[in-house]
Amino acid sequence: MQPTSPLAALRSLLKERELDGMLIPRADAHQSEYCAPYDTKLEFISGFDGSAGLALILADRALLFVDGRYQVQARQQVNLSEFEIHHLHDEPIHLWIHENLPAGKRIAFEPMLFVNSQYEQLRTSGCDLIAVNDDPINDIWTNRPAAPRGVIHHMPDEISGESTASKRARVAEALKREGVDYLALTLPDNIAWLLNVRGSDISMSPVPLSFALVKNDGDVEWFVDEAKLPKLDNTLLGSLKTHPADAFLARCAQLAAGKRFLLDGDNAGVAVRFAVEQGGGEIKWQADPVTLMKANKNSTELEGFRASHVQDGAAWVNFLAWLSHEVPLREAAGKPITELEAQEKQLAFRQECNNFWEQSFGTISASASNAAMCHYHSAPETNFAITSKEFYLNDSGGQYYNGTTDATRTMNFGQLDAQRRLHYTAVLKGFLSLITLQFPQGTQGHQIDAFARRPLWELGLDYDHGTGHGVGHCMLIHENPHRMAKKVNPWPMLPGNVLTIEPGYYLAGSHGIRIENQVEVIASRPGFCQFASLTLIPIDLSAVDLSLLNEQEIAWLDEYHQQVRETLSPLVSGEARPWLIEATAPVRTQRL
Repeated sequence: MQPTSPLAALRSLLKERELDGMLIPRADAHQSEYCAPYDTKLEFISGFDGSAGLALILADRALLFVDGRYQVQARQQVNLSEFEIHHLHDEPIHLWIHENLPAGKRIAFEPMLFVNSQYEQLRTSGCDLIAVNDDPINDIWTNRPAAPRGVIHHMPDEISGESTASKRARVAEALKREGVDYLALTLPDNIAWLLNVRGSDISMSPVPLSFALVKNDGDVEWFVDEAKLPKLDNTLLGSLKTHPADAFLARCAQLAAGKRFLLDGDNAGVAVRFAVEQGGGEIKWQADPVTLMKANKNSTELEGFRASHVQDGAAWVNFLAWLSHEVPLREAAGKPITELEAQEKQLAFRQECNNFWEQSFGTISASASNAAMCHYHSAPETNFAITSKEFYLNDSGGQYYNGTTDATRTMNFGQLDAQRRLHYTAVLKGFLSLITLQFPQGTQGHQIDAFARRPLWELGLDYDHGTGHGVGHCMLIHENPHRMAKKVNPWPMLPGNVLTIEPGYYLAGSHGIRIENQVEVIASRPGFCQFASLTLIPIDLSAVDLSLLNEQEIAWLDEYHQQVRETLSPLVSGEARPWLIEATAPVRTQRL
């Protein structure tokens, strides 16, 4: 007798509970971008392991909704005889239900996995949303991985730049101004920032999974697995109350009567709303104030960012010098370097850095047409060779004890055709257009996104991802709230914000190009800001049509490369130093 498939087992469970279907998102109770294996319910049911998606399981149909990044991947990973693939944005799930299912269908969902804004949208679908709080997937997931219990450690004040007591006092004042009694925190990075702790529940996301309640007098109740706490001393633990993580919702309900809670409708599970309302409390829907406080880096954090980028830059130069030397030799010998070999070598160079902790995200090591998939990750079955005939794109970063890095370089090791040279030049010009921009203080990301796209637009080209994102300090590589993209982002950019600038271009089946630096926003003339590069890595100019660069672009490149050369020359290996000097030669020299 063959074992029951997860899909069949779930349908049987839904039938027992008299439910017509169930929504299963790619999410955990904290809306993490990357989930622990314990929380990969969508992958368990469907086989799809991308970072964004949603399944609707019905008695006679199963649908998987994914965005444009994952249309190909989803069709490769799921059983297409069982699942239909739909577009997450072009066919919103609430509209699909409204147009395809009779009104009143009983559709189950786990209320901690959907935020309030999603819930309100789903309520317009015409179905009856049935909240299930007992984790029904657990009943059929017989070999489910254990819940993560990564040990939590203290982030010293000399690295964070501000004590947790000071941060709590600032949050308390914000709560008083808003006229609320409690702030419910469900985002792990916001809690990590507030308490000056870091964790290891999810690889490359050094924040512990937990919940917290902050009172308007600064008192904090922390809901966290006590197995994670042995390395924390009583200085922190004695300043707050701790509870098991699974007591969070009950505590919200217990405290709610006559109280006003601040909830962020875009990141708090709707289960928190239900608990507060059940307890007789009132809710003020507003952005979590910790999110913006965390994004405005203090001087100590910025110094840490700068220092970590010096170490990371040296590791990058050692890697690129090695790669530039080995690619032609290994290609000539008939044993070319592969994507996986390159990323392993790059990690080894990073591991030589004193303050390196772990990678900040999974490296994108992509040659030739693999690079045309902007979120590609190499695997044994897709492991292309790196040769002189194709572009090689590397997007990678590191978690250091004093900062977080993220950068992309696209390398050319041979002769290029005119089309690829034009594409690379357009991406570089877009990068230069934005990184040299001076803009009014308080400008929002969507207001300047087009500066990076214009050189591509003039060719009738574009890229289907954002131009930049916020970066956490020893935390998440994608940090809210700041973004530079076409979509409106209403958050002002101010001195102390740290973001990326990363335009690209991707031609399916041929090549992909991206150039990315991490930057900090700094004050320029009164009332204006500009970007200062944190990333210190040579930009490959061998693929550029130098005749298309203007004087401002040349001046920035020459000044930047001089900074890279002077900063990193004493730190790189003797073998890498000649490559660094050549790679940072002035543009005017290369034009001759």
